[in-house]
Amino acid sequence: MHPLAKELDARLTPAVRAMLSRRGRAIFFPSKGILGQAAEAKGRAINATIGIALDEDGGPMRLPGLEDRVGIAAADAFPYAPSYGKPALRARWRELIREKNPSLGETPISSPVVTNALTHALSVAGYLFLDEGDALVLPDLFWGNYRLIFENGYGARLATFETFADGAFDVEGLRSALAGPPGKRVVLLNFPNNPTGYTPSLACAEAIRDVLVEAAEAGSQVVVLIDDAYFGLVYEDGVMTESVFTLLADAHERLLAVKIDGATKEDYVWGFRVGFLTYGIKGADAGLLSALEDKTAGAVRGSISNASHLGQSLMLAVYGDDAYSKWKAECRGTLQARYAAVRQILDTHSEYAEHFEALPFNSGYFMCVRPTKAAPEAVRQRLLDGYDTGVIATGALIRIAFSSAPLGVLETLFANLYAACRDVVAADQSGKGQ
Repeated sequence: MHPLAKELDARLTPAVRAMLSRRGRAIFFPSKGILGQAAEAKGRAINATIGIALDEDGGPMRLPGLEDRVGIAAADAFPYAPSYGKPALRARWRELIREKNPSLGETPISSPVVTNALTHALSVAGYLFLDEGDALVLPDLFWGNYRLIFENGYGARLATFETFADGAFDVEGLRSALAGPPGKRVVLLNFPNNPTGYTPSLACAEAIRDVLVEAAEAGSQVVVLIDDAYFGLVYEDGVMTESVFTLLADAHERLLAVKIDGATKEDYVWGFRVGFLTYGIKGADAGLLSALEDKTAGAVRGSISNASHLGQSLMLAVYGDDAYSKWKAECRGTLQARYAAVRQILDTHSEYAEHFEALPFNSGYFMCVRPTKAAPEAVRQRLLDGYDTGVIATGALIRIAFSSAPLGVLETLFANLYAACRDVVAADQSGKGQ
């Protein structure tokens, strides 16, 4: 093992070391190599260490045609950002985590490390915590890209349990999935959930926490990956408005909470690719948390070098604007109105229950229906061919993204869905009759 990796591992508790994959134990940030030497040369009269091109005035070399199109200082757009992310953005995002999750209080958490948005953050988490053959415990209704990231990327095995029981998160299913002799347990939670658009109540979230703590108390090292991609988009009273990270960041010495979030959906900047990884664990000191930051930055450095400097600078600028909260509320209001319209449509069209049922939903971008008489893929094809309407068929469900459907088309969308279900059933019955 590299000496720098040994130094980092020495700052971890035995429990946290046991949570890491082989890659995670071996990774380090190369602070004493080229990057370290460049840091030592910073501010010197002559500095020939930086791996970018500079103009004669010392500023970053750039194409004038690009500079004219970027409304931000050249130094905040064109050079590399640090592999950890811009320090000011990291500090501001940690402040925002506490502002948006007030029950977190003064619980120690790491400084967020910037990633190339959430998919990359999830991949970095897989790098750090999953070996080939390891089980990743998660509900059976999940974002399909998890398979590419964790199964194809790292050889992990997705160990699923039923998402819902009696219209709420299946807490007992999670408990059963964690059963067995003590060992490493890696769990993935995603609220609001993709594809269902479901977030649990606070009481349900506390029950989830209790199950995870039980596993830690039983001797397991528990890593909880918290995919907060759609954080903040909650549309009903009685639903948890904070991240489950707040319940887990100080829950147990053998339970590491890994918050995976970013500007992508929270701030409607899908193409900017700015995400974050933040850690919390009971009893953590600065040495442990900074060691996790260093390992995370090492994984970033070893894969993409660093995330977009321009994206980070733009987000930092907007977070400092007095109108930021107003702008964000306006966008959220549009999604809230669409959600309310979907609810009203389902409530006022009882006939739809003849052909499909809605799964629990209260938040996020999506909702799902389960066709009761027709195959989802056949319904999807009929919607395309007969009704000029596109939806996603996933397993036994159809996912509807009201996030991308204007308010004025929602009534027609569900009417089309109902008609397509009827068409498929009629065609099936006609085929059987022949």
